[in-house]
Amino acid sequence: MEIDLAGAAIALDGETNAIVDAVLAALRANGGRIVEGAPTGAADILLVSCPLRAGTKAGDPRSLYADARRAAVEMAERGGRIVFLISAVAGMPMRRHPRFSMENASILAAMRSLAMEFGPKILVNAVGFGAVEGDAIVSGDKAMLSHTPVGRAGSVEEAVAAVLFFCDPLNSYTTGQMLGVDGGWAAGYGRNF
Repeated sequence: MEIDLAGAAIALDGETNAIVDAVLAALRANGGRIVEGAPTGAADILLVSCPLRAGTKAGDPRSLYADARRAAVEMAERGGRIVFLISAVAGMPMRRHPRFSMENASILAAMRSLAMEFGPKILVNAVGFGAVEGDAIVSGDKAMLSHTPVGRAGSVEEAVAAVLFFCDPLNSYTTGQMLGVDGGWAAGYGRNF
């Protein structure tokens, strides 16, 4: 996918991992410029990166919401985009990881609230990652793979493509959505784990 970001300023709020690093590199390669140390509201695109591995604390949803809302207020006049990078368990909880599932579901609800409050000037979306492997598992839980219709973990490149969709200037109508990049894991929840 090739997009032209025409020098759009991109800020990151949250954790880095192999997916985030690859997303930032792809945005830079597509004409974006990464702004570090500037207030997140000074950006045209804000990436809110949450922990992606089950068993880790996803962070305080209220704090993430407050940070993203503050950025949205600053972006409101000129417009912009906010993309949350979260776990697919936001939309389909994992019995083995109830707390992580609940925290991600809260973040998803916060994202949708921001989309309603700040549309149409700001598009707010999320990408929900299932099992994604780089050199090691970057996102998800290996148990997801036994119930993934495509029969494999996703690649970092596939994860990046989904984030680029929400950053693409041609995508001007999608807001309040979570795009599940999980190989179909959430589609068939007849699991016993």
